Amino acid sequence: MPWHGVVVATALPFRDDLSVDLDGYAEHVRWLAHAGCDGVVPNGSLGEYQVLDERERADVVRAAVAAAPDGFSVVPGVAAYGARDARRWAEQAAESGAHAVLLLPPNAYRADERAVLAHFAEVAKVGLPVVAYNNPYDTRVDLTPELVARLHAEGSIVAVKEFSGDARRGYQLAELAPELDVLIGTDDLVVEMALAGATGWIAGFPNALPEACVRLFRAAVSGDQHTALSLYRTLHPLLRWDARTEFVQAIKLTMDLTGHRGGVCRPPRMPLLPEHDAAVRAAAERALATGMR
Repeated sequence: MPWHGVVVATALPFRDDLSVDLDGYAEHVRWLAHAGCDGVVPNGSLGEYQVLDERERADVVRAAVAAAPDGFSVVPGVAAYGARDARRWAEQAAESGAHAVLLLPPNAYRADERAVLAHFAEVAKVGLPVVAYNNPYDTRVDLTPELVARLHAEGSIVAVKEFSGDARRGYQLAELAPELDVLIGTDDLVVEMALAGATGWIAGFPNALPEACVRLFRAAVSGDQHTALSLYRTLHPLLRWDARTEFVQAIKLTMDLTGHRGGVCRPPRMPLLPEHDAAVRAAAERALATGMR
């Protein structure tokens, strides 16, 4: 399934004038594939889709599909304020050759259950598999296990990226919707969610340390706790940034430190505060000192 394994929510490189560097992005996608990742999510929050215009957003998806080698998945984010726009982005993803899409609930207001069900049903009509994205912190809409199970039962979704931070939901979802795939959404819960049966990780920090993150995921899902915990303890000070407001800046800085261009963000994101910059650098340097890449 194209949403299984380590599917990287890709950061997007910008030039000095803040224009999108599509060639640099395509190179990044190819590098992630070479490093052992299983796919990419263009136009996720880490890809700063909210500050892209329509042409840029479409070009990013096409660049990812063109750069992806055989067997490497492209699962674009198709989040939008409403179902009509989200469906249009899903159609664009299908036309570009993507394998599935990642969909938030309506994110302009706190949608009720009826609105959420209608939103996902509309996008599912496009025909691409839909992975739901539960991010109650940013959307103010919680896709509870009961609601996710209903979305799955109605045929609107095939999987859920679980970002609530509650590892107990992995077990609840397995009970309520045993055929649904649960994907790790928070980088700092990889081992906990893998133990609960997750089949994939839509991940942020593999943008900077793909080989180490792939080893961590593979060890965790295979039950190799010795390897998983050793990697986890080293990486966790970095992985925790994935759930922070400054996650994009932190991941891009770590990319820069590993020799793979992260670069600047578009406004409204600002550069890291000095104390945050120092914390990310220290955690990255500790990881790199162990030989992680």
